[in-house]
Amino acid sequence: MGFSTAITGLKASTTELNVTGNNIANASTVGFKSGRTEFADIFSTVVVGSGSANSAGSGVIVADIAQNFTSGTIQFTNNNLDLAIDGSGFFQLNDGQGGISYTRAGGFELDKDGNVVAKNGNKLQGFGLDASGNVQPIGNLAVTEKESK
Repeated sequence: MGFSTAITGLKASTTELNVTGNNIANASTVGFKSGRTEFADIFSTVVVGSGSANSAGSGVIVADIAQNFTSGTIQFTNNNLDLAIDGSGFFQLNDGQGGISYTRAGGFELDKDGNVVAKNGNKLQGFGLDASGNVQPIGNLAVTEKESK
């Protein structure tokens, strides 16, 4: 029993080291949200007389790897299309084939058609307004006019 309890601790610690390593490796990645390893005790059910009871001390498991979605530091860039979310929420992206993804990384640019796109080419989604100020259905955000210099 003691050996298997120790093994559960080693396995859980290995997972925690992997999560910590991933956090360090992605520390400078735009929009990255760190993870936190959460542990839980393993209980054994012990039959005692006519009833049963839980007995602690059978080891540990990784209950969850929770993401930290708090806002990071907002920094100024020279790109007018670099966006940031202050608070909760995500940018919604469309891959053009029906796939929707969500990100907090706000590094955007224009494609050849004027669509606002992420670095992987997925189009930024948003709500537009018509001439009367009514909210339109969600769709691709695009820039239709360019600044004259």
